[in-house]
Amino acid sequence: MSQSKPHFVNAVRERVGEVVVGQDVVVERMMIALLTGGHLLLLGVPGTAKTLLVNSVAKAVDLKFSRVQFTIDMLPSDIIGSELLDQATGKFRTHQGPVFTNLLLADEINRAAPKVQSALLEAMQERKVTIGNATYPLPVPFLVIATQNPIEQAGTFELPEAQLDRFMLCHRLDYPSAEQEEEVLRRQLKMGLKRVEGGAMPKTAFDMIGGEPVCRVEDLVAAMETVQSVHVSDVFMKHCVEFIRLTRNHPAIELGCSPRAGLSIVQAARARAFVMERDYVVPEDLFELAEDVVLHRIRLSYEALAEGRRPEQVLQEMLHQLG
Repeated sequence: MSQSKPHFVNAVRERVGEVVVGQDVVVERMMIALLTGGHLLLLGVPGTAKTLLVNSVAKAVDLKFSRVQFTIDMLPSDIIGSELLDQATGKFRTHQGPVFTNLLLADEINRAAPKVQSALLEAMQERKVTIGNATYPLPVPFLVIATQNPIEQAGTFELPEAQLDRFMLCHRLDYPSAEQEEEVLRRQLKMGLKRVEGGAMPKTAFDMIGGEPVCRVEDLVAAMETVQSVHVSDVFMKHCVEFIRLTRNHPAIELGCSPRAGLSIVQAARARAFVMERDYVVPEDLFELAEDVVLHRIRLSYEALAEGRRPEQVLQEMLHQLG
């Protein structure tokens, strides 16, 4: 494991660090998503480098990448594709949408209508889509990384429970520290101008993304195989099951986690152990990943909300009970 890990994880982290300042935890979560094929939802206010992070990781690994900016007038066919009439032959041909990729960035996913969000359900769960009467498998690997602004509500739609449950992890981005924010300003001052056809404009961090990928698909596959060999003890699995069942029996929680949450914890813990250069999982993996795995899957009861309780507080109570 000590040979595979620096070749993949460290190489990607170094490349992303050339573009994005800080956000080490977010990069770790994105690595976990890549190594497990799990989907990731990023929550953060505008300007916290959500889109920049996904672009940087996609360019660092030699994967086919598609970006979709979700809007209220979007149709399901804009995502999965459609059947088009060929005027020359009079026959229908299939036009494959941007979902036919390795890494799909669903930018501001909550701005699309529910019927568009539902179009992603089959792709996220079964790695295939249905266009007309035919079913098409998606490329391998395939994962969705979606972004969402949790503050702004105008013109947005709440993600349905079925879709939220298909995200292995939901990570909440924080603002950078004062030192990191100063480094962002320093880098911006050194970027200079981008000249195109006689014109010019100031460069942005997106202009710094480039160069050859630092890892190939073969490297990712090798790392994924190593993750599958990470040892998970019976005791760890029992703790996971106990934790998930606590979410269903807690008096403050109206909707608890499905069995998919337990699967997410185990798979994500394996990948985190790999990132931390371990060939076995430890309780720390469960406690570190609990918030990202559980918070978007639970709903507090009306009484708990009326009392001013927050999901984060209830989660800490359950973790304390588990520990």
